[in-house]
Amino acid sequence: MNYGQGGPQSQWDPWKPQSQQPWSSSSGGPSPDWAALADASEARSKRRRVLFIGGGAIATLAVGTAVAMAVVSANGDNNASGQPTNLPASASIPSDSANPAPSFEPTSAPPPLDPKDFISSVEKDTAPLSAETLFPGTQLTMGETVYKKGSTADTKNCASAAQGTLPKVLTANGCTRVLRVSYIKDGVAVTVGVAVFDTEVQAAKAKGAAAGKQSIVKSLAGKGIKAFCDSAVCRTTTNAYGRYAYFTIAGFTNGKNVTTKDTKVFSTGDDLAEFTFRQIRRRGEAQASAAANR
Repeated sequence: MNYGQGGPQSQWDPWKPQSQQPWSSSSGGPSPDWAALADASEARSKRRRVLFIGGGAIATLAVGTAVAMAVVSANGDNNASGQPTNLPASASIPSDSANPAPSFEPTSAPPPLDPKDFISSVEKDTAPLSAETLFPGTQLTMGETVYKKGSTADTKNCASAAQGTLPKVLTANGCTRVLRVSYIKDGVAVTVGVAVFDTEVQAAKAKGAAAGKQSIVKSLAGKGIKAFCDSAVCRTTTNAYGRYAYFTIAGFTNGKNVTTKDTKVFSTGDDLAEFTFRQIRRRGEAQASAAANR
């Protein structure tokens, strides 16, 4: 069978290198060498693959180098390239070691000072002492009752401020001083006598020896208070706190004897005994507070 002027030609098979295309070039020249073209195309493809793989390896290496340089710059004193980086220097990064948490040594608060310790011995009881410091002002108030203050007295001759069996009791137990003060309210007067000793033991012994006996502090007149309890029956009390023993004598300024029905006399004596106790205790509290603040 003929296929044009070129005469019969074999059928073209693209997979056979020696087969021909079903056409001829316009110039009538020889057919292309398809095997050579295929080999050249395959060679070019291999070169492209090699270049692509090589380029990827180079890129990966570059990234790895950049990361390594960044790590050196962050952790060292100087960067590897000698150029500044955008990462902050390690000195500018705060750390826990730069600002350690505060620590405190375990402590325990000292026990509170006992006020009574300061009024139980002459060594600790060093605050100024007088009738005016124990009984300040011109009057005192107990509850709703106001007592007007009279005279005060201070002596180191303890026996001279006492009568009955009390002078002997005070002397025997080492009394060093007696402070006295008087108050009055509605014709009822009272004298408080505070006997001072060096120790609490001495004061307690004096109290025990005087209680229930005719151990009486001398009444003190003056400053609007007439003499009282010189010969009339009066009511007395005895007590002690710390190194102080304190005594009261209360009665009428008109010389009337006191009986168990005279409640005003009893309440007057009790009020002044309570006030004396509070003043001695305050003296201890003040000295304990001052010692704690030193």
